[in-house]
This record gives sequence, C-alpha cells and structure tokens, in this order.
Amino acid sequence: MSASLAHEVAEYRYGIRHNFAQFSHQLVQVFLVGLTIGMFRTVVPALAESEFGVAKGSFMMLMAFVTAFGFVKGTLNFVAGRLSERMGRKKVLFFGWLVAVPMPFMILYAPSWNWIVAATVLLGVNQGLTWSMTQTAKLDLTSASQRGLTIGLNEFSGYFGVAVAGIVTGYMAAAYGPREGLMLFGLTVILLAGLLTLVWVKDTLPWAQAEGKRHAAGQMTGPQPRYPANISDQPGTWDVFTLMSWRDARMASISQAGLVEKFVDALVWVFFPVYLHQRGLSLPGIGWVVGVYGFVWGISQFFTGHLSDRVGRKQPIVWGMWLCGAGVALVVLGEGELWWSLAAALTGFGMALLYPTLSAAVSDIAHPSWRGSAIGIYRFWRDLGYGIGALLLGAVAALAGGIEAGFWFTAAAMFVSGLIVLMACEETHPRLNPATD
Repeated sequence: MSASLAHEVAEYRYGIRHNFAQFSHQLVQVFLVGLTIGMFRTVVPALAESEFGVAKGSFMMLMAFVTAFGFVKGTLNFVAGRLSERMGRKKVLFFGWLVAVPMPFMILYAPSWNWIVAATVLLGVNQGLTWSMTQTAKLDLTSASQRGLTIGLNEFSGYFGVAVAGIVTGYMAAAYGPREGLMLFGLTVILLAGLLTLVWVKDTLPWAQAEGKRHAAGQMTGPQPRYPANISDQPGTWDVFTLMSWRDARMASISQAGLVEKFVDALVWVFFPVYLHQRGLSLPGIGWVVGVYGFVWGISQFFTGHLSDRVGRKQPIVWGMWLCGAGVALVVLGEGELWWSLAAALTGFGMALLYPTLSAAVSDIAHPSWRGSAIGIYRFWRDLGYGIGALLLGAVAALAGGIEAGFWFTAAAMFVSGLIVLMACEETHPRLNPATD
C-alpha cells in the first residue's frame, strides 16, 4: 500500500463514537422519514370510505395505495443503492425529500381515492431514496462489530417516528379536519427534513470507499466475514441482483424473509385500522392501538439490534418471524382495546427481533465495494412485500368475504418464511461463523 493511499485511508475512522455528530444527524433524518410515512397510516385508511369515496367491502381498491407504495419503494431501493455508489449518499437523500413536497397538497385537494394512490407513489419514491440512504450512511460510518446496534438504532428512530405520526395525525385530524391536519403535519416535516439535509448532513460514500481499500490491502483485523465467493470485487448490477435473489442461499433466504415480513406491515397499515374502525374504535383509539405496534417495534430495536451483535443473526430472525405471526393471529381471537394493544405489542416485538437483524445479516456478508447495492436489492425484495402482500391480502379477503382472512393468511406466511430461514440460512455474524483460510 503506497504512503499516499495509506494516508488517505487513515483519514476515515469508524465507529459510532468517532462519528457521533453525523450519526446523530442521520438518526434525526430517519425519524423524519418515519413521520412522513406515518401520516398515511391512521387517518387515510380509516376514512377511505367516508372521506375518499372507497366503496364498503372494496378490499382490492382499499389495498391499491399500499400496492403502489410497495412496488415503487422496492424499485427505488434498488435504484438508490446503485445511484449512491456513483453520486453519493447525500444527493440521493436530498432528492428523496424534493419528491415528497407535493404529497401534502395532493391529500388536501384529493377529489378521489386515485389521488391518494398517486400521492402514495410519491411516498414510495421518497421512502425508497431517504430510508435507504439513512441506513447505508450509518453502516458506512460504523464498525463491523456495531452493525446490529447501528441498524437497531436506525429502525428504532424511524419506526418511533411512524408511531408518533400515527397518534399525532389522529388528533390533528380530529381538531382541524382530516385533510387539513395531514397537510399541515406533512408539509412541516418534509420542509424541515430537506433543510436539515442541506445544512448538516455529510456524504459518507468516502468512508465506504476507504473501507474497500483497506480490505483490498489486507489491513482489516478481526474475524473475517464469509463473503460470497461467486462474485467479483466490482460486480455489475445483474451480478449483485442474482446473488441476492437466488445464487447465495443465505442472501436468498434473507431476501424472502424480508419480503414476507412486509405482509404484516401491509396488514397493520390498512386492514388493522379498518378492522378496528368497523368495531367502533375512535380515530385517536385506532392511533393508540396501531401506535403500540410502532412504539414496541421502534423502542425494542434499540435492544434487539445490539442483541444480534452478541447472539448472532439467525435465531432472532426465526423467532421474530414466528412471534410476529402469533401476534397477528391473536388480533382476531379476542376483543377490546386492551386485547388488541397486547396483540399489537407482541407483533411489534417480533418485528423488532427480525427487522434490524435481517439488514445486519446482509451487511455481514456484503463486501464494502458493493454493500450499498446489496442493501438496496435486499430492500427491493423486502419492500416489494408491501405490494405483493397487499395484493394477496386484498384477494384473500375478497375471496373469503371478510377482513379476518387476511390476518390468518399473514400469520401462516410468517411461520413458513421463518421455517425457510431456519433450514436454508447459516449464521452470518463473522465472530460466530468466521471465514476459514
């Protein structure tokens, strides 16, 4: 390694403590990202019939906006990962906020449900670009031993924002009207996020590039990850896509688990508020029950991400899938706000076990030179689960003639997906399952 290259690489230090200021700015960003998607989660589905003209029992129409969101966000995750390795993380993040600016106005003036679907398309672009970049940027800055903690903190902050927005928008809708309340909330969040990106966020791509140079020079210390052997050091898009999707059993099982777990989020997003509304719960009450899911999911990730750094990735993923499925099933097995809140809490804790751990597992075995792409492709499959899950949930509910069938379908899918991880995925944590010479 030349002296100039060694000096260039030595400029970049890794770990949360060494990069605390930028790490904190990224946590604020993902909290704002969570607030943005959270404003679509309580008021919009609950009032789909009365405010936006969706006919009663139109399950496929009701799910249309989540389907659009899932396919768009999944695709943009894929695009964001590749773009960020060429133009940097900060530019992609800021563009994500620019795209979101029209959304509050579209909700305010929407003459029909089609406008809500169109606004959700923009939301998918926004989330695909911004959430991907906050996660990737934090992984650029931190060390391998902190990946579970890093992603846990990232998802804690984001889903805490989702929960806060669900509750706050419920009250704002009651106070100012549903459209006006969402418009005020959304515009404030989006403009603040864009301003903070311009003023305080730094691009972290140089950290990832320096880490790649260290790997190439053999300067990395500690247990070596089990990187896939059947991919080049500078792979093309198709190479990474096929590796993540089927050529590597570990990556493929992680990707399918990410896709299936989004069935739960699609269910909670649309069917849960509708189910509770049908049973007479008020908008603030729905906001609190759904908020319990988000709060438990968000807060628990503060601990579960770090837990996976200690016990490994595989066990938290499998148990998280199964606990999440059990929580979904419990929703339709009882009645009352307390029962639904407890079921939501169990579902949220299951998500907290699996959610940051899946991303950490990808990061464990993705080389720094193509880590951004790997994360983007994993997130492509994961968020495609919104679209596929919404279509399947809508079809199952329509065929069964009731919304409860969607809950049973989701619970079964989570159990089967967890079983696939148990059978097909080895442990990815380098300390627990290091590469051998």
